[in-house]
Amino acid sequence: MPKLAATHPPVVSWRDLFGHPEPYPEQHDGIEAAVSAADGGGFLALEGACGTGKTMLALSAGLSRVRDPDSEFERVLVLTSVKQQLRQFEADLRTINENLPDEYDPVSGLTLVGKADVCPYARENRGGVDDENVYDRCEGLRERTRNLTADGGPTTADALASGARSQQVGIADSGSGGADYLETAGEPTPYRPDTEEYGTGTGSTEYCPFYAQYLADLPEDGDPAEAVPFDFTDRGLIDTEELVGLAAGHGTCPHSVMGAILGHVEVVIGNYYHAFDPTTSGQFTGALVDDSTFVVCDEAHMLEPRVRDLVSDGVGDRTLRDAVSELTRVVQAVEFDDDSTPSTGNEDADLVRGELKESDVKLDELRNLRDFCESLREELDRRVKAHLDSERPGWRAELNDLDDAELPLRDPETPQPDEITEWAEREGFGEAVWARAEVVGAVVARILNEVEDEDASRAVTPVGRVLNAWYREDHESFFREIELERTWDESERPDSWRRAYNAQLSLHNCVPSEAIGDRLAEFGGGVLMSATLEPLDVFREVTGLNHLEREGRPVVTRSYGLGFPEENRASFAVDAPKFTYDNRGAPGEENECRRMHVDAAATVAQSPGNVLVGMPSYGEAEWMAGELEDRLEKPILLDSSSADEVTQELKAEFFRGDPKVLVTSIRGTLTEGVDYQGDRLSAAVVCGVPIINTASPRTRAVRTAYDREFGDGFETALTVPAVRKARQAIGRVIRGPEEVGVRALVDARYARASWNSVREYLPESEREEFQPVSPDMLELGVERFWDRHR
Repeated sequence: MPKLAATHPPVVSWRDLFGHPEPYPEQHDGIEAAVSAADGGGFLALEGACGTGKTMLALSAGLSRVRDPDSEFERVLVLTSVKQQLRQFEADLRTINENLPDEYDPVSGLTLVGKADVCPYARENRGGVDDENVYDRCEGLRERTRNLTADGGPTTADALASGARSQQVGIADSGSGGADYLETAGEPTPYRPDTEEYGTGTGSTEYCPFYAQYLADLPEDGDPAEAVPFDFTDRGLIDTEELVGLAAGHGTCPHSVMGAILGHVEVVIGNYYHAFDPTTSGQFTGALVDDSTFVVCDEAHMLEPRVRDLVSDGVGDRTLRDAVSELTRVVQAVEFDDDSTPSTGNEDADLVRGELKESDVKLDELRNLRDFCESLREELDRRVKAHLDSERPGWRAELNDLDDAELPLRDPETPQPDEITEWAEREGFGEAVWARAEVVGAVVARILNEVEDEDASRAVTPVGRVLNAWYREDHESFFREIELERTWDESERPDSWRRAYNAQLSLHNCVPSEAIGDRLAEFGGGVLMSATLEPLDVFREVTGLNHLEREGRPVVTRSYGLGFPEENRASFAVDAPKFTYDNRGAPGEENECRRMHVDAAATVAQSPGNVLVGMPSYGEAEWMAGELEDRLEKPILLDSSSADEVTQELKAEFFRGDPKVLVTSIRGTLTEGVDYQGDRLSAAVVCGVPIINTASPRTRAVRTAYDREFGDGFETALTVPAVRKARQAIGRVIRGPEEVGVRALVDARYARASWNSVREYLPESEREEFQPVSPDMLELGVERFWDRHR
């Protein structure tokens, strides 16, 4: 693919693309390191404190490779898990374009979003499309549009789009004033507010005119980008609103246009799903994953846990139930036809037979998969009842009080075949049903979508995928268990556990380093960066970077501390008793450990302005909030595990009006990726080290797998991520050169060496700043700091 670089003099230096007059010293060093690594097909792992200018650093380095005519790079792909950071990359790309020398063309860019953000019908909640059903509705409408216009179909894409346009034009020309155009992104579209239908009466077929127009614009042979109705190479960054306005205003599908463009622009901004989720990258963004892409993984401290979730899988009891129903409907279509005398010539049966023959799937395979799923549900039922009878006798009368639970299917610390696999073998369900489940599921879903003509995700598809993976994956890196998740289903019997739970067969990828490293290896090079990557030797190991280096791909590291004036911040590592369960006991228990942590939190919380208090869990946050309410005059806000809109409202309340104290879990969403710039936050205090529940079977399995893979599972899988969480929380305070604030890590493990100290996991610059202080001296230190800055 030819480069989109200017036809004017080629860019030969990253300085031509740097968006500011002069880089910080750290930016200069980091860009040079990134360029050097990428030229060798390698990566830069970068920790840079707030204010380092990491986004501009990464964009400048990557774009210098894209615009260099001697380089093989064609684009920069930015991946971030935080919307605020996505906006920062958009802002920095605009800054680059605003300050480019006149002889250079603007850098083209595109932000990737989901269908709900770009579908004209979903955005305006018209045509029976909304945020909840947009994916199923979209695929159904597209499928019907393609069927209408395919070879042998009754019409053409151009005729469908023209027909939808002409209805509105005819109404407008009649002077009746009845024309009603769908508007979105501030632009009128050529179509009415609802989807269109081809034909009349019972024989009509619903279709999407936007997709029809896109199909009409596609060249028979050539690049899909030729179907884009506007010049996207000289517009700079195309954000969501501009994309929707330009595409829908022309009458074409914004999501399809986004897919056509993404392989041609110089910067694509998305999230981890676009590279690491097998489904998303397989269906939409796969063209970006190759050695011509310079990848930027932002907030890379989240890469390991996010990818672990993406490459793990599971299927619930209700999904198994629905899969049984779907398999039965397809099987019965043929069985009923075979039993009829004489044959009725059932069209559905003929379609099923044709699809099975074409895909080389036997009807007996559908029966076997159905029987397996039915038996699997019975085995789930038996195991859940046995667990509840053992752990919660009398549970049938206490359904409202049941908690989430994990039922391990093997000893988490002894890799071996799981009990479901062994049960299946005893029951006669062998390799054939496991190995063919995904193929059979895909065929059944395709048949149902043709026979029933519905816009629906089919349960048999994920069931087939998970069963195939369950059998295929090893028992050392993967851990299998049954998860019981609290729900409430009134349709189930009052004494059934299914009324209170959904049981899920879960397949957890304990060690995602191979998946991360394998995917990174497909890129030409890039930057992985965050404010909290240290210790970098651990980060390199758990993300597969060390394996890449052993394969000959260079990996370099940089760590830059906070560059703002030190006199503007006070940093304390408070030598209070370790906030472990052995020391603190249950919430509400009165002891010296809890008293000293409340004292420290209250001392910091008396700082002028807003104060953030981070606790190891939501339960401990609730306890701390209650204690602080008795001590402080400031309003106390308590964060809890809740829906995103509730969390956003709490954040807005925190920022409004007089100073407040916000108490939350360090493992929640308010301690990283949230903008606390300016006077939004004057202090943060973290109590304890937020290590996740080590008794959980899944956690024990992850730790065991990390022991085998990296040598010290407790350190690499638990301690290091916990310290990064704490550092993210305290990092909310100082976000600019003029900001002033207090940061306190309260727990002896941060303050001094001991058998379970975490001080060594702080980067050297933070160890120097967070000097140990006794609890009785904390108040003096805080008061002196604020006396200097009042």
